[in-house]
Amino acid sequence: MNLALTVLEIVSPVFLLAGVGFVWVRAGFEYRIEFVTRLAMTLAVPCLIFTALMKTEADLGALFNLTLASICAYAAVGVAGWVLFKALGMNLRTYLAPFIFGNTGNLGIPLALFAFGQPGLERAVVLLAVSAVLSFTFGIWLVAGRGSFLKILKEPMIGATLLGALFLWQGWETPRFLTNTLDLAGQMAIPMMLITLGVAVGRLSPGRVSTAIVLSIIKLVVCAAIAWGIGLAFNLDDISFGVLVLQIATPVAVTAYLLAEKYGADAQSVAGFVVVSTLVSVAGLPLLLGLLL
Repeated sequence: MNLALTVLEIVSPVFLLAGVGFVWVRAGFEYRIEFVTRLAMTLAVPCLIFTALMKTEADLGALFNLTLASICAYAAVGVAGWVLFKALGMNLRTYLAPFIFGNTGNLGIPLALFAFGQPGLERAVVLLAVSAVLSFTFGIWLVAGRGSFLKILKEPMIGATLLGALFLWQGWETPRFLTNTLDLAGQMAIPMMLITLGVAVGRLSPGRVSTAIVLSIIKLVVCAAIAWGIGLAFNLDDISFGVLVLQIATPVAVTAYLLAEKYGADAQSVAGFVVVSTLVSVAGLPLLLGLLL
């Protein structure tokens, strides 16, 4: 009973805020998703990442170990997805990238924070950075047949990660007034990302729902199992292990739909995958959390 209550306390704020966004857009209210997303990804999330890394008390070696583990986990999920879609004769351009890369930002970071506190947030931003680099290089290559590593270096989120890692390595700190300002800006990130997730899901028109249901369940189980095995293989500490499993198991990100739309993949099928996998996660992620806590 106590475990169930703990899990409910962790996941309720996440899905309730996403629900606010969903109801908001379904009620016909205006929500400029492009503006809010740009504000979040250009200002709020970079501030959150930088301050989390600068103030972390985690050992650099532990964070490096987590980074390697996350890369291996994404590679293993990619291989599993390639085998699955080849065996089923399904379009790799449409399904493989969404299968590999989950919603480590909008959903993964809040879950890690509520489940494991500040140490969980610090590790979650490492996973977010790894996911961003891979999805906007290899992920775009999967969908479009081309990608640019230089483009990702222009992303404020990556710059904040590198700068935060430098400050952590050198033991530097920004002046108190600047730290407070960055903290305040970073606090916008989580509610903005969750509400925007709800808005984005509410605006999507899903296609091939029956296929999406099966794939969403497979994705959750396969990703969680692979991350669990990788976490054990790398002998991660409890918090890093939990964050790795949670982040890798997150549902398909809305950006997967945007990339499919932009590069001519089957965007409606991806939309269905996004919506259904998010709904599946409402039940699946609390069960996974129950195993981790």
